Amino acid sequence: MTLTSGIDHVGLTVPQLDTTRDFFVQCLGWKVVGEKPDYPAVFVSDGTLLVTLWQVKEVSAPVEFDRRKNIGLHHLALRATNEAAFNEILERVSAWPGVTLEFRPELLGNGPKRHMMLFEPGGIRIEFDFDPRV
Repeated sequence: MTLTSGIDHVGLTVPQLDTTRDFFVQCLGWKVVGEKPDYPAVFVSDGTLLVTLWQVKEVSAPVEFDRRKNIGLHHLALRATNEAAFNEILERVSAWPGVTLEFRPELLGNGPKRHMMLFEPGGIRIEFDFDPRV
């Protein structure tokens, strides 16, 4: 028997809180569910997952994450609700200012699951996937 039951939330430190909040809220349609202005931090949710966004303390000298060298978050993977949503995500993120697509939708392994990878404007690496079997 496992001692845990899934993810409660994911916390991300970001260089520009407003920019990353806007990506989640305006681009992906998430909702702001809380704030801590004195930190500062903003909490966003898609109704299932809670992501806490924390403003990096030293904005002038951030240490960027290198997924091949650092211990920590490699990427955040988010599941699209259906194929139409997966396609809509691609359309929206492709047009969103500051987003860098690492790769466009492709099969994951032999498929049929598909995924794409990008960097949101604050530099967090995010994977979106769709599995027609689920």
